[in-house]
Amino acid sequence: MIVQIGRWFRAIGWLGLLVACVGGAAAIFVAAAGTGAAGAPVQSADAKWVLTWSDEFDGPDGSAPNPKKWTVETGGSGWGNNELEYYTARRTNSRVEKGNLVIEALQEKFTGPDGVTREYTSARLKTEKLFTQKYGKFEARIRIPKGQGMWPAFWMLGDDIPTAGWPACGEIDIMENIGSEPATVHGTIHGPGYSGAHPLGAPYVFPSGNVADDFHVFAVEWEPKEIRFYVDGHLYETRTTADLPEGTRWVFDHPFFLILNVAVGGGWPGNPDASTKFPQQMLVDYVRVYSRK
Repeated sequence: MIVQIGRWFRAIGWLGLLVACVGGAAAIFVAAAGTGAAGAPVQSADAKWVLTWSDEFDGPDGSAPNPKKWTVETGGSGWGNNELEYYTARRTNSRVEKGNLVIEALQEKFTGPDGVTREYTSARLKTEKLFTQKYGKFEARIRIPKGQGMWPAFWMLGDDIPTAGWPACGEIDIMENIGSEPATVHGTIHGPGYSGAHPLGAPYVFPSGNVADDFHVFAVEWEPKEIRFYVDGHLYETRTTADLPEGTRWVFDHPFFLILNVAVGGGWPGNPDASTKFPQQMLVDYVRVYSRK
């Protein structure tokens, strides 16, 4: 092998070596770019974007989500949506496993330290007070759970929610799915005068198969007066200040934090039924955030 390499170097010279190095670097770049639903390369960030924050969930199997990046919220109050789960900080409900964040919804009777008892448990993670950003590209590669009553989401809230409240703080739903719509995800914005049952949003219907069949990359590109929604690199919705109802205001002008959760039941998805199988898992390969260069 060494003799063959020596002959090869003499034959091609240093120009060939330079070409080989460039080719190798290109291969490394493609490998690092990530993959979409079918394993095809996905350009996570083009020349317009620079990575500012990420979690690749590469910790030891069974470990907690990185506490320097995520706060695990707990409680079973219904979360304003009549949800049925109790969010816990247990590893049975959230953990790192095989290079993914696992959020697992279980059907089990659970009583929290606040005395609230629920028939389901799950997990809800946020970056509040740990990471916020105004404007940029926010994306995650996710395989969602499935079944009636399941409600997985990847979304953001304004960091002024403690003082402004909701919906004045603003909400950007990068991806939501309800189990009764297995081939559809929704991208939505909420603000004062366009929230709750009357937000500004649009569905994306997969041309074949169901969302939960594989991993998909869900993203938004957020500019000062425009928010664009993507699935696997496909732009399917754009919202601008021109879309606002008369007399309302654009509240997407300050830092937001990230949230990942799997709700069970609630006013929008409805409750689980006999067809719903538990446990259900949402797997998150990565979350990445970019800003403009």
